[in-house]
Amino acid sequence: MSGLLKLALAVDWISDRLGRLASLAVLLTALISAGNAFIRYGLDISSNGWLEIQWYLFAGIVMLGAPIVLKLNEHVRVDLIYGKLKGNGPVYVDLFGLIFFLLPVMSLMAYLSWPLLVRMYVTQEMSSNAGGLIRWPAMLMLPLGFGLIVLQGLSEIVKRVAYLQGKFQMDTHYEKPVQ
Repeated sequence: MSGLLKLALAVDWISDRLGRLASLAVLLTALISAGNAFIRYGLDISSNGWLEIQWYLFAGIVMLGAPIVLKLNEHVRVDLIYGKLKGNGPVYVDLFGLIFFLLPVMSLMAYLSWPLLVRMYVTQEMSSNAGGLIRWPAMLMLPLGFGLIVLQGLSEIVKRVAYLQGKFQMDTHYEKPVQ
């Protein structure tokens, strides 16, 4: 197995682990939401910090979960042409989309979000809400998530090229190296 394919599988492993972390964040968000509702309506105590933690976790869910969605080929796709293609046609469409759309856009988004994160970190910007939280941890999810999507996109390109070379077996929901 080539070094690039091994690296692609390592990126897949990282995406799997971060996807599990995102799944746990969904549970944690639900528990915080239920606890916040109980405290707010049952005990008449309120804090905007609890609401903001839910928003921060939601950012983590989306940005850490996106790479695994790409890996599992469960992302949104306009299926007008893709579904009618036979043979290697879908693989070529995937490669085109990954190279000319996903990588440039996600790289640009990571690049543009980085200065915002740095500014928030340096200034220790806080939410203007009473009981609000520091903002940079939520902003960290943007360049981190976009960067992880770029890595997963590169992994998908490597795997599709290996598939076209007969060195990797792919399925819609499950991928494994050829034995």
